Amino acid sequence: ENYTVVTEFVLLGLSQNHEVQMILLFFFLLFYMIILPGNVLIILTIRRDSQLGSPMYFFLANLAFLDICYCSVTPPKMLADFFSHRKIISYSACMAQLFFLHFLGAAEAFLLMVMAYDRYVAICKPLHYTRLVNRGICCVLVGAAWGGGFIHGIILFAFSIHLPFCGPNILDNFFCDIHQLVKLACANTYTVELLMFFNNGVVIIMCFTLLLISYTILLVKLRTQSSKAKNKVASTCVSHIIVVFLMTGPAVYIYGFPFQAAPKEKVVAVFHTVIFPLANPMIYTLRNKEIKGSMWKLVSKYILWC
Repeated sequence: ENYTVVTEFVLLGLSQNHEVQMILLFFFLLFYMIILPGNVLIILTIRRDSQLGSPMYFFLANLAFLDICYCSVTPPKMLADFFSHRKIISYSACMAQLFFLHFLGAAEAFLLMVMAYDRYVAICKPLHYTRLVNRGICCVLVGAAWGGGFIHGIILFAFSIHLPFCGPNILDNFFCDIHQLVKLACANTYTVELLMFFNNGVVIIMCFTLLLISYTILLVKLRTQSSKAKNKVASTCVSHIIVVFLMTGPAVYIYGFPFQAAPKEKVVAVFHTVIFPLANPMIYTLRNKEIKGSMWKLVSKYILWC
């Protein structure tokens, strides 16, 4: 029997206070106007500068593109809801939002693992780097990251569309997410929640653990490098480690403990879905002199052309 009689969900958003909503709208729009063009500039710079043709920059361009896509899932709806007194999302839009959120989020986690593999080969097997991380292998690894994210997202989506909803339909958040939908289901969904935890929480915890182990190995390996090489490689690894904590840390907090109440979950979700993704490529860029120089040349050329 089909129990789904809920056709829409009511989102409580970040705040019910109109003044607070306008302040948040201003800061989020300002953030987007600065950071979003910066991510586009990173992609254009890497594509147009032949000196940035190494696999590391290829992965960075893909990360910037993936982050732009990821930040196009929930923030547009959140910004539009700041002008609405009653924040409503249809059932189909909610399911689509959930699918793309986890599809792109998992793809980014897998891409971070690919970038860790790239740094491992560059540091631990430098003589075999061109053979183990050539252009063809890079494309396969990026495709595998996207494919793994799609499989992860479609599994959660398949579970979600079979959840029986019969009211209430209020979500205490600014977007649709899987653990909140499970709590709204009108049947005994403990088994489904457990399955979703293993598909979602275990995946992100596994990625987080493997990334920590890999970068710990790399930092230990740096002890055998020369001082000049050590400083250059350490700077890159530090950027990677910062991004790993920024992206997977909040995800572990949100999805790693699905059976516990999380009063600060909404704040963590804002940083996880809005702030950190767009900031990630900028963190890599600000610590890299080569790409900063290439970006400045591209901007200067465009200004002179205008």
